Amino acid sequence: MKNITACPLDCYDSCTILYENETIKGIKQGLTQGFLCSHLNHYENYKRIEKPRFKGHEITMELALEYLVEILKNSQKTLHFRGNGNFALMQEVMDYFFGSFGATLTDGSLCDGAGEAGIIAGRGYNDIMTPQQIEKSEVIVFWGRNPHTTSSHILPLLKDKTTIVIDPIKTQIAKDADLHVQIKPHGDAEFALLLSRFLFIEGSVDKEFVEQYAPEYEEFYELTQTIRIKAVLDDIGVSLGDIGRFLELVRDKKVAILCGVGIQKYLDGADVMRTIDAFGVLLGIFAKEGSGVSYLGSSKRGIDSPFMFTCKPKKVSKVDTKFGDFESVFIQGANPVNQMPNTNRVREELQKVQNMIYFGLYENQTSAMADLVIPAKTFLEKSDIRTSYATHYMYEMPQLQESDIGISEYELAQYLCNAFAIKLESQESYLEHFKSFVQENEEGILEIKGRDEIAYHNGFGNEEFVFIDEFESDKDEGDELYLLTCKSSKSLNSQFKVEDKVYLHPSLGFTQNQLVEISSVSGKICLHVSLDERLREDCVLIYSGTNGVNNLTTSKRSYEGNSAVYQQNRVRVTAV
Repeated sequence: MKNITACPLDCYDSCTILYENETIKGIKQGLTQGFLCSHLNHYENYKRIEKPRFKGHEITMELALEYLVEILKNSQKTLHFRGNGNFALMQEVMDYFFGSFGATLTDGSLCDGAGEAGIIAGRGYNDIMTPQQIEKSEVIVFWGRNPHTTSSHILPLLKDKTTIVIDPIKTQIAKDADLHVQIKPHGDAEFALLLSRFLFIEGSVDKEFVEQYAPEYEEFYELTQTIRIKAVLDDIGVSLGDIGRFLELVRDKKVAILCGVGIQKYLDGADVMRTIDAFGVLLGIFAKEGSGVSYLGSSKRGIDSPFMFTCKPKKVSKVDTKFGDFESVFIQGANPVNQMPNTNRVREELQKVQNMIYFGLYENQTSAMADLVIPAKTFLEKSDIRTSYATHYMYEMPQLQESDIGISEYELAQYLCNAFAIKLESQESYLEHFKSFVQENEEGILEIKGRDEIAYHNGFGNEEFVFIDEFESDKDEGDELYLLTCKSSKSLNSQFKVEDKVYLHPSLGFTQNQLVEISSVSGKICLHVSLDERLREDCVLIYSGTNGVNNLTTSKRSYEGNSAVYQQNRVRVTAV
């Protein structure tokens, strides 16, 4: 139907939307189940950028595009820095232009790269448990994942299921769970190794499964034996009772372990994911209905990009980009001044740039620094298509509104390709290319070809599961508090209604609304206190998107996956 589209936001749920009488609402079928998140319910109320501007003065779109071409013509070194907050596939057309133009692109991840690297090392490729498979589970483990905030549409699937939560915060799902393990941050790998060890001790390893799919399991058992049980339990804040109760709840059940991205935002984040995967393999929950370990899926798996370069463009890390090395920086749908780690360094680097261009929907800390600002079109004002990292579906996104505001990614790429004599196919041909990788299922939904209904049903990509063969805890020593930077239910990273508080356990001695300074080796920030008994006493919570939160984080990259390590930062809190 022409009035059906999909949410473009970076979210597990990828809701399907009915556009009717100039309003949007969730369709009643499928996972969306008739309701949308608060971001989409109030989508039209968020003030967008309406006019282009140059050096602080509003200009026409025609003049903005002329300025952009002139800047690029006179720039010897150009960087294209693209965010991933909009999940539609036509976003990549700007990569195509800049890569063909000779600009530098970015590589790596601010979100999930370490976990992805860990999964690929063990399983060979990254596949997911779909909502349909999760619904068939008997036990659901939320390992560092908070569905009320990041995937609320999964909540109806939990009816009559046993739930286990592993999280330093007593979230809403933890309050309702059959078991909540309030683990110390960065204790997940040791906990997973201990769970695996006790599976061996109790004789609960699925021997039939591991002998077929993971024959090196006995060597892995030797690794788990190097973990000192009492010392590690004391260190990570877990009891033997927690382990016993966990194994009691999952034994001989259909188990879904749903992992959040926070568990891998560490230097050794890939190893954390591998230890959780190993536990799932020993439990025998892969390749079976209603069972598995699921993380962010690879949304483009099985889809070839139509945006091919004549030569391979140079790339720099997205985690610690040296913006000052470039004369011109084009930032698309991203807010590095807020979202990149080590904000002080990022600001200093961007201040060296001669020409900074921002292309996006909303004002933010980055657009405020830009020399040239070009407004984008909303998902309702352009044609696009999207995939998801939580389903195997592809969703068409036809243009449903006319607007004189902004310019779409394809229109901008088309203008630039014409200006620099770069060949570009029609938008329709690119959309048809993406659709060539799908087929309609019985419900009329576009499903990506070649993906299994039950993940790894035909075995792992490496032929057999590859266990981690060594483990050494990589924790920062010190008595400082652990910094947590979870997603807020009010915002999507730095978009929408961002938070402005620091959350502390009452036992730390601060008072409600007291102004405090939070400091780290990278910088500091002053915020008012909100007392929160849901937290561990050794943790500080500042939600992602809070202005200045990344003053506190370092630019270090994970050992594998080229990913930011937001969770591996310790802080002090002092009264102002």
